[in-house]
Amino acid sequence: MLLAPVTGSWAVDASVPLNVSQQAYVSAHPQISMCVDPDWLPFEAIDDHNRHVGIAADLIALVAAKTGLQIQLHPTTSWEDSLTASRNGDCVALSLLNQTPERERWLIFTDTLLDDANVLITREEHPFISDVSRLKHQTIALPRGTAMAEFFARDFPNLTIIHTESETEALRLVSERKADMTLRSLIVAANTIKREGWFNLKISGQIPGYNNRLRMGVLKSEQTLRDILNQGIAAITEQERQQVMNRHLSLQMVPEMVTDYRLATLLGLMLMAVLATSLFWAWRLNAVNRQLRDMAQTDALTLLPNRHGLNVSLEIDLRRAQRYGRPLSVIMLDIDHFKRINDQYGHLTGDKVLARFGRLLQNNLRETDSVCRWGGEEFLVLCFETDLAQGKLLAERLLASIRQHRFPCRGGITASAGIAQLEPEDTVDSLVQHADNALYTAKHNGRDQACTTEASRVAAAMVGGADLDDHA
Repeated sequence: MLLAPVTGSWAVDASVPLNVSQQAYVSAHPQISMCVDPDWLPFEAIDDHNRHVGIAADLIALVAAKTGLQIQLHPTTSWEDSLTASRNGDCVALSLLNQTPERERWLIFTDTLLDDANVLITREEHPFISDVSRLKHQTIALPRGTAMAEFFARDFPNLTIIHTESETEALRLVSERKADMTLRSLIVAANTIKREGWFNLKISGQIPGYNNRLRMGVLKSEQTLRDILNQGIAAITEQERQQVMNRHLSLQMVPEMVTDYRLATLLGLMLMAVLATSLFWAWRLNAVNRQLRDMAQTDALTLLPNRHGLNVSLEIDLRRAQRYGRPLSVIMLDIDHFKRINDQYGHLTGDKVLARFGRLLQNNLRETDSVCRWGGEEFLVLCFETDLAQGKLLAERLLASIRQHRFPCRGGITASAGIAQLEPEDTVDSLVQHADNALYTAKHNGRDQACTTEASRVAAAMVGGADLDDHA
């Protein structure tokens, strides 16, 4: 399976000039086999359709488009399997990895494709870590075969390493108190914590010199290929690189911190240096932890809160409304026939529709209302001081705005809405379920309309359990 150039998503500069021997190499090698990490999102993964996806996939597709190389995915089931396949010569290239002495035994490396900060992740109750070498009787979970596992075994014999089979397992062991810490990419940690809902984790430190300088690796016999890849990497513009990052990340990363501990010795101000460093670490790590929480609670595509983000306040808001007897309603909106948009116009257009749909809702709500992307093409609006009738009026105004808006697909789009009002016995789950049932009724009644829980109950009594194509 070929990694297709991403010219459909980003403008690609003209091909880089290759010398005669490099042109001959490209002609003589119609396909370059490449192994990847199948479970390292958002950097890279192999999806359910056996495609290479993620930041690395998009950057390497740019390199391929600029050099004329055709890169073929060699599927594996784990990073360890990818390393083994590379050692055995089953794949010529590895997609994204750190350069280490062990890997230099059979690989040569390109220039850096991506810089990334590594951070120490612990549970909330663990104190911040200023010096890993002074820790005793503690365990660190690290994915097997990674550069960090190799470096830690060499540099920190005071720690016990628990080898895991994946990034997710390393973080899960920390969350479940089966390991004290892990050292992972800030980007990957934010993505995994967001996906799994492990909000008992925090960033507790960084280790100077332990950042990722991620490159492509190729077999030692393939020096010409390495040189061609370097030309492609050098030709990636800052705008192209930022577009790739924006596509996969919610927030911009804080630049890597560099600490020069020699300064304290040179100035002779040991006590002041320790105090200043401690204060700086606390400020810096608190800022990064805030970013981590924001990333975990923000939908990367629409920049709206995601389900986790709204749930942070929803429980408190519901209890307050119930305690003081104040009306509160929720509106569940779903884009009609969204699958057809993806099938007819492609997922890039589908993403644009979702992003524009989210902005349209946000721009047409009252200041007191909240909206989040609940999942897929579903959005949830939280309406304070709003009863069922008022919620339906607001939903109908939103649907009218959606009909009139010009989306990037022919004929525009419509949406359906379900409205539910908070009752004294409701929980968050039951309130959302009532709105979802009302949405189900709106879909069944022909779509492009708003239905309340009252209408849903009547329809359920009359129709029974009809199949409504799963809110399609």
